[in-house]
Amino acid sequence: MSVLVQMAMFPTDKGESKAKEVSKVIEVIKNSGYNYQLTSMCTIIETEKMSEALNLIGKCYEVLEKAGCKRVYSTITFDIRQNHEDRMKQKIKSVEEFIGEVSK
Repeated sequence: MSVLVQMAMFPTDKGESKAKEVSKVIEVIKNSGYNYQLTSMCTIIETEKMSEALNLIGKCYEVLEKAGCKRVYSTITFDIRQNHEDRMKQKIKSVEEFIGEVSK
């Protein structure tokens, strides 16, 4: 199974810039061992099980809670597909078959 997660998570009570707090979240994801892609608006993560994705999201929230964040905003989108893997790369390759290499 492949569980793709698109998520953004940040505090709303820490001023205009969120880079310090978002960096803590990205560090949790980076250290998780799962494949991920950081973009300017969200992070995409691929796990094998839904429980792994949900556990990681919980850890991301906990790091913000420990950092003293009193209010956290998050958007989370899942794309779950049985009998597939490495979809972060495969989905891009599928598009590139039609239009050639895309910007990465």
